[in-house]
Amino acid sequence: MKKYIITLLSAACISVGFSGCNDDVLDRPQLTEMNDDNFWTGAENLRMYANQYYTNYFVGYNSAWGVDYAPLRGYTFSDDFTTVGVQSNFETNVPASKTSSAWMTQYQGPSWYFGRVRSINIFIDRIETKTKPKLTDEEYRHWMGIARFFRGLEYSGLVGSFGDIPYYDHVLAEDDLQEMYKDRTPRGEVMDKVYDDFKYAFANVRLNDGDQYANRYVVASFIARWMLFEGTWQKYHKADNTRAKKYLEFAVEAAQYVMSSGKYDIVTDFRSLFGSDDLKGNKDCIMYRHYDAAQSITHSVASYSNVEESQTTAPNLSLAKAFICNDGKVYQNSTLPDADKLDVASMVKTRDPRFEATFWDKPVGNSSTLLYACKFISREGPSNTTLDKYKSNTNTNDYPVMRYAEVLLNWIEAKAELATLGGAAVTQADLDLSVNKIRNRPLDKVAIDKGVTKTAPMKLAALPEDPARDADVSALIWEIRRERRMEFVFEHSRLLDIKRWKKIEYMNCTKYSDNLKGPWINFKTDLPSFLKDSNKGKLKVTKRDGTVVVYNGTNGDDMVGFYNVENASDRQAFTDRVYLSPVGQGQIDAYAEKGFTLSQNPGWTN
Repeated sequence: MKKYIITLLSAACISVGFSGCNDDVLDRPQLTEMNDDNFWTGAENLRMYANQYYTNYFVGYNSAWGVDYAPLRGYTFSDDFTTVGVQSNFETNVPASKTSSAWMTQYQGPSWYFGRVRSINIFIDRIETKTKPKLTDEEYRHWMGIARFFRGLEYSGLVGSFGDIPYYDHVLAEDDLQEMYKDRTPRGEVMDKVYDDFKYAFANVRLNDGDQYANRYVVASFIARWMLFEGTWQKYHKADNTRAKKYLEFAVEAAQYVMSSGKYDIVTDFRSLFGSDDLKGNKDCIMYRHYDAAQSITHSVASYSNVEESQTTAPNLSLAKAFICNDGKVYQNSTLPDADKLDVASMVKTRDPRFEATFWDKPVGNSSTLLYACKFISREGPSNTTLDKYKSNTNTNDYPVMRYAEVLLNWIEAKAELATLGGAAVTQADLDLSVNKIRNRPLDKVAIDKGVTKTAPMKLAALPEDPARDADVSALIWEIRRERRMEFVFEHSRLLDIKRWKKIEYMNCTKYSDNLKGPWINFKTDLPSFLKDSNKGKLKVTKRDGTVVVYNGTNGDDMVGFYNVENASDRQAFTDRVYLSPVGQGQIDAYAEKGFTLSQNPGWTN
């Protein structure tokens, strides 16, 4: 199975007399005649029950105008992106409540909501107590593996948001207050349980469950994602090298399983991965979400990539500078002609091909930074007035929910981190199987015609000498992190990455001033429309020596430099407490009313 097609999810979000099923997730007819006594009749009903989780964990471009967990529209809070005015703040106070089924942008995870935990535990309980006698051993192990996989995903997200979290592996009795109001389980214990769930799923979910359904390769790919996350969190935040090694080794094992299958490869140009109307059979995709206007299954992300629509939160200079030159060197050391020029046109020709595939090839005035992301739309989509499907929530391009490239990058990073914990050193062969395979992906004709070329392979014996590298990060790990930054722009990765690496300081725009700037621009030649009276005193550029030039109505010739995002200023000061979300005061009070204590995260006080 290499795909995920949302049309399969027209099945019912069944009403069987228990909670945990979100009616708003999918439009499904209610099977009101079924109840908890007569529903659990066999494998097909287990499949029907499991279907409700697909759009929770494999969101794709979301749907209609939805933005939660959607690229470009949802993942806008990190050091890669900038908005006009004051930058979005972290929370400054403990909120009144965190009880909701919605996600939290600042933590890229779920809020304090246990409806799906309960729903999945019911699923596991009913498989064991009601359906098992009606299943073959293989069917039982597969469906139990699917259920435990979803539970592992749910708790991984909760832990990512809150750290310690109450852990429940069974259905609670309504009168069991001791369990219902128990305090938070330590993070490591929760993730050990997640590890066990993932191990079971990895061993028992089918290799192929038919088109459009999760299988062992999907399971393994998500295991690699979350075990890398937790392994590095344990290393950098907890200094728990025992758990770090345990999780990282599992990340390597799971990713290696996918890599060894021979089912997947890097065969598609970067832009087509996100702009294609049908990813069926694409070897780059381990799972994808399909959209179909005929079935009213559409999204709006591409419409915000069409160059005409404003991007109020847009890619900044910090991100642009991070792209490696196509000779494999950082721009400060590259010998390519114009490598040190940081205008968009020069970077298109000198940078890794992902730069051209991700951004429009000239400054765009309706981007807050003038750098416009058009990654999530077909080549013919931007500014094409004949394509109405890119002008509303009528987009039908597919989304690669899990890409083989991510598996490769998760694998090589986990191996590099394990090498710092006594594991085997990364070899050139490892880089060739991962980073260099990605760098060798095909280029499409549009890119080739612009002069774009593939990036030189990464050489272990000649890693780039980046003057911006943090002193506490090896050159190898730094370059692997760079690959992630280039590969996953506006996808799920960046905020979670800098949090697990304990690098949230990158969000400090005073220390990292490129966060508040756009690329180099000559306004007179690139955007002369900006040289107008209404921009006097507002339009600013910064020269290479740090001198700021303000437009006064007569100095258009001097308006050449790095664009200063309009009125951009740093977010409020923040501390390490923002690595984890505070627990809502309402939840703490609810415990206290019953005579129990719910602990708060470090640094958060009422």
